[in-house]
Amino acid sequence: MTDTEGATHSFTPEASRTALLEACARVGLRGEGAKLIRLGENAIYRISDSDVVVRIARGIDVLSDARKEVAVSRWLRSMGMRAAETADFEQPIVAAGRPVTFWKFIESTGEEASVGELGTVLRELHRLKPPQDLSLPAFDMFGRVDVRIDRACDIPEEDRRFLRERVSELRSEYAALRFPLRPCAVHGDAHTANLMRTRKGAPVLIDFERFAFGPPEADLAVTAVEYHIGWYTRPDYASFVRAYGFDITEWSGFRVLQAISELKMTTWIMQNVSHSADIATEFRVRLDALRDSATPRKWKPF
Repeated sequence: MTDTEGATHSFTPEASRTALLEACARVGLRGEGAKLIRLGENAIYRISDSDVVVRIARGIDVLSDARKEVAVSRWLRSMGMRAAETADFEQPIVAAGRPVTFWKFIESTGEEASVGELGTVLRELHRLKPPQDLSLPAFDMFGRVDVRIDRACDIPEEDRRFLRERVSELRSEYAALRFPLRPCAVHGDAHTANLMRTRKGAPVLIDFERFAFGPPEADLAVTAVEYHIGWYTRPDYASFVRAYGFDITEWSGFRVLQAISELKMTTWIMQNVSHSADIATEFRVRLDALRDSATPRKWKPF
């Protein structure tokens, strides 16, 4: 196992803090009192004595995504969109084998943006024409699913085999889809959690690591799937459809995107099953549901 592989596998709060301290020292920030805001695909820290947020990725294999995030932020802001702004450092940098980026802190009200607002933001985003020099990658609907399955060290081999077989089935179904909407720049992880409501009013779009060029249906499916598993009410989802102007659930291909989204949601939480009993239980609930499409999706958000 290389140092880089080891860094990716052991993505704990302690390991991410090692990268944080090294990165902060290199750009002249004091990282000792930084507060961990979130540990998911990335570790997010707020520096206590400055208006800087530090974003630490799992491993060097996603360095290109970190570079892309910085470029996308600058492009979106140049187009007048309310988007997360990079801090004034040369970035990304690599610390303790992990890509690190620095962002200006967004003063949030703590109130979650509505799905109607998300629909409006996505409509605006999908109408933008990205410049050629942005060099957006083609959107990968399966994201990091294969890597997550391969690297999972806290699941039985039987579960790993099932997940790999499910990925293979869904790749074949996805390849046969014919999308009704025109390809465009897509966010790639279009949740309301990636809209931060500020004290000045309109929400700010954040988290550009999955940003790409591809089918806008991929962005729309996120909210539609969350509605189907009970995280939104019917009026909530109706407001999303009105704001965007298209209901993806009426498209015959939605069932395939729904299944892929549920697979991604399951493998995402699988990465942290050793961190708490609640996460381990939720992973098992989701995995059991993947094995039986008729099982009600009573999933908890994390």
